[in-house]
Amino acid sequence: MNRATFTRTSIFLISGLLIVFLASIFIGRYPAPPWLPPRLLVEDQLARQLVLNLRLPRLITALLLGMTLSASGSVLQMVFRNPLVEPGFLGVSQGAAFGAAVSILWLNRHPLVIELSATFFGLLALALSYFLSNRIRYGGWVLRLILSGVAVSALFSAGVGILKYIADPLTELPELTFWLLGGLYSVTWRDLVFVLPFALAGLFTAYLMRWRVNLLSLNDDTAFSLGASLTRERIILLTVTISATAALTAISGVIGWVGLIIPHISRRLFGASAEKSIPAAMLLGGGFTIIADDLARTMLAGEIPLGILTSAIGAGLFIYLMISIGIKVRRDG
Repeated sequence: MNRATFTRTSIFLISGLLIVFLASIFIGRYPAPPWLPPRLLVEDQLARQLVLNLRLPRLITALLLGMTLSASGSVLQMVFRNPLVEPGFLGVSQGAAFGAAVSILWLNRHPLVIELSATFFGLLALALSYFLSNRIRYGGWVLRLILSGVAVSALFSAGVGILKYIADPLTELPELTFWLLGGLYSVTWRDLVFVLPFALAGLFTAYLMRWRVNLLSLNDDTAFSLGASLTRERIILLTVTISATAALTAISGVIGWVGLIIPHISRRLFGASAEKSIPAAMLLGGGFTIIADDLARTMLAGEIPLGILTSAIGAGLFIYLMISIGIKVRRDG
C-alpha cells in the first residue's frame, strides 16, 4: 500500500470512527430503544444528564479500551514475533483481573487502588511468561512462549477462582462475577480520569515507537546491527502498553479477543509494517469496541456483558480470516 492510498484509507477510518462515536451517543434504550432523538437533548433534562454523565464517559472509555487493547496486541505480536500473542494470551489480562479482584476483596475499592493493583499483577504475569519461556528447554521460541502463557494464565485464573470461592456470596461474589464478565456499565467520569493517563501514555508510546517495533520484530542480531537497543526498548514498550491494558482492565473487566483479532485485520489491510498497521489497529479497535458496547446495551432489556460479545464476534471474525482466501496479506511495508 503506497502512502497516498494509506492516507486516503486513514482519513476514511478516522471519519468512520467519528461517525460511529457520534451516532453511539444517541443509541440506547431511553426513551425507547434503540434511538434517542437529538431534540431531546434540548427538551428533556433526564436525556441530557444521561448522555453527559453516563453515556459520554462510557463511550470515551470504550474508545480508549479498544485502541489500547489493539495497540498492545500489535506490539506484543511483533515484539515476540508470534501472531497468536495478545494481552490475555500472555496472562496479562488474567493477572490484571487477579490484581483487581484482590483490591476489590481485601484492599480498597477506590479506582486508583484497583488500577495500581491490576497493573502490578498484569506486569508480573508478563514477567513470569517471559521468564518461563527462557527457562523451558523444549521446542522453539514460539512454542515455549505459548506454553508459558498458557501456564501463567491458568495460574492466575485459578487464583481468581479461589478468590471467588472465598468471597462473600451475598455481597462480594456477585460484584466480582459480573466484573469478570467484562462491561462498562459502571464507568463514570471519575473512572475515566483515573485511567486516562495510563491509556494515553500507552497509545502515544506505541504510536511514537512504531518505527522501532519494526526493528524489534527482526532477529536479535539483525536488530542490534541496525542500532536497536533491544532490552531498553522492549522494556519501555512492554511496560507502558501493558500498564495501559491493565489499568483499563481494572475498570472494564476481562475483554477478550480485541487484542488478537484487530491486529490481524489491520495487517491484512495495511501490511506487516508497524508504521501503518499499529495506527490502523488503534482506529479499528476503537470502532470495534464502541460498536460491541452499543450492541451490549441495546440488544436485550438487560445489558449483555461486553466480554461475551467481543469474544463471540472476535472468534467468528478470526475463523473467517483463517479460512478466507479473498484477502491476501500485504507485505509491501
